[in-house]
Amino acid sequence: MTTADPTVKNLDGYGTPPIEWARVHDTLFGRLPQEPGAGGPNRHTTWLATTDPDGKPHVVPFGALVLDDEIFLCSGEGTRKNRNLHRDPRCTLTVATEPFDLTVEGRAERVTDPETLERAAAGFRADGWPATVDGDALTAEFSAPSAGPPPWAVYRLLPERVFAFGTVEPYGATRFDLAPSENRGGTR
Repeated sequence: MTTADPTVKNLDGYGTPPIEWARVHDTLFGRLPQEPGAGGPNRHTTWLATTDPDGKPHVVPFGALVLDDEIFLCSGEGTRKNRNLHRDPRCTLTVATEPFDLTVEGRAERVTDPETLERAAAGFRADGWPATVDGDALTAEFSAPSAGPPPWAVYRLLPERVFAFGTVEPYGATRFDLAPSENRGGTR
């Protein structure tokens, strides 16, 4: 995602130093498994917030895929989440991990190139979801009950701002603003 350090703002009002970006980066772009007992608290659930046309927030859990410093998500073509992202790509991802509660603000970019779609499909398969590329989306024998029928659009989250709230010593709260040239995802 980024090789340079982002702009850092310490949000902690109790004198705790800023949380180190390297720790946040390694946590956010590490594996975020959803199996029970795999993360904090007890498992990792990623949540995605989008905005409805009338400005109301829409928040849903989803299975995030992290590959090479990139975060991918899928969305059924007929879902509210997909309609919202198509209309307004601004979104927020949240996840609780052992060292931090993380909030990632950014934009979702639809992925349609065959090479990236295949890389995402391979990543989902490695995580236990038998996804395959079908045109400019993914299909599989099954998906989450709320995902709707296939095909499922693939999006890459382009982080612009990351908030980390420490959940273990030394705690702390820090905001990281990413440079525009650095929020385009991972290595290519």
